[in-house]
Amino acid sequence: MNTGSSGNVSARTPDGMLITPSGCSAATLRESGLVAMSLDGTVHGDVTPSSEWSMHAAIYQACPSAAWLVHTHADACTALACLNEDLPGFHYMVTRFGGDDVRCAPYVTFGTPELAGLAVTALAGRTACLLANHGMVALGRDADEALTGAVLLETLCRQYLLARAAGVVRLLTAEEMQAAHERFKTYGPAAQRR
Repeated sequence: MNTGSSGNVSARTPDGMLITPSGCSAATLRESGLVAMSLDGTVHGDVTPSSEWSMHAAIYQACPSAAWLVHTHADACTALACLNEDLPGFHYMVTRFGGDDVRCAPYVTFGTPELAGLAVTALAGRTACLLANHGMVALGRDADEALTGAVLLETLCRQYLLARAAGVVRLLTAEEMQAAHERFKTYGPAAQRR
């Protein structure tokens, strides 16, 4: 879902988080390269954390249930984010992110506290958001949930862009989205965790 050194991943720890280092790629990342740090920005060791560490830290502080965070520049998510648009409720699976849409945070420079704050706002009541002219963020209670969310968001953004290219997309009504929210309360493994 990322090319080269774009994107980053983190996991909450009792003392803060582990995050991928600055400038690494999937090919070069090693366990010893992961950066342990406090959510206040204190780095434990001599490896430089991802430039987006403040966004990860802010999200963990604002979302107590988040244990893992995936940030990518995946193609379809980034393409929609470059339109500065939310992903609307065109498909019932959008409800899997906690609302009737996936919000797009306004653009600000990457790696800044301003981006961290805008991402937190876009994530309110959601488990994913788009970042304008940048990419996306997905969070989860475990690594699988965060990665699955990232893959689902990329799939939905691709489907939405394909549908828009073919014509006018029919959005689901508020009642149809509410019915999907209700149906998912008893669907799959997530329902068993409640």
